[in-house]
Amino acid sequence: MAEEGSKFSYFAFGLGLGIAIGVLFAPKSGEETREFIRSKADEGKGYIRKRSDELRSQASELVERGKTVVSRQRDHLAAAVEAGKQAYRDAVAGRTEAETQG
Repeated sequence: MAEEGSKFSYFAFGLGLGIAIGVLFAPKSGEETREFIRSKADEGKGYIRKRSDELRSQASELVERGKTVVSRQRDHLAAAVEAGKQAYRDAVAGRTEAETQG
């Protein structure tokens, strides 16, 4: 996840640097340059929106997988505890039978 943040930082830095250089060396008029910057900013917003949706979806999937694993482990633990209780009952019952016969 930290790698994604790093990639985004590089993207944002590159976008800003590209815009600054584009403004300085623009062969177009001021209005054309502003329109170009607006369109690139819109592209950047679209990219960020798309990536955030993807990350949100991935996080939801991970949460669901985690819930499944926890539920499965809880069931295994409950079964193990019940088996332990049954083994204890059987041992106590066997000891009681041995004492009554002996």
